[in-house]
Amino acid sequence: MRTDVGGIADAAVSQGRHFIDAAKEQATDYAGKRKADVAQSVADLATSLRSSTSSFDERPNIQAVVDSAAEGLEQLADSIRERTFSEIFSDVEAVVRRRPMAFGIASLAVGFVAARFIKSTSEDLRDEQDDLEALRPRRTVPARPRA
Repeated sequence: MRTDVGGIADAAVSQGRHFIDAAKEQATDYAGKRKADVAQSVADLATSLRSSTSSFDERPNIQAVVDSAAEGLEQLADSIRERTFSEIFSDVEAVVRRRPMAFGIASLAVGFVAARFIKSTSEDLRDEQDDLEALRPRRTVPARPRA
């Protein structure tokens, strides 16, 4: 009886490991496919940032900072394209372990910016919806005669 239970346990552990390995492989494949999309999005952001520097022609210091940020984003996009997902993940994990406070502050900043963006976008959508509703003709329901 003990041998049977031990064999069943070993088989269950083996199946569990196989399942975990298959899940890791699928996640890595998916991340690899999405990696090109992420790299392109980062490159597009850099391009948009560079095109916005024309409004800072009279402020060369601000323009230099924005150009530097755009260059950093272009380098990040190239790095994403050239490296594997596991390499990127390992590097991010190492940075988080070395500087957890900096990562926490950066996460808060990104969260704040994302929240502002979402709020702004939702307000714009709400304004557009209000404008569309104002253009629609209103139906009036005739009053029922009272008995």
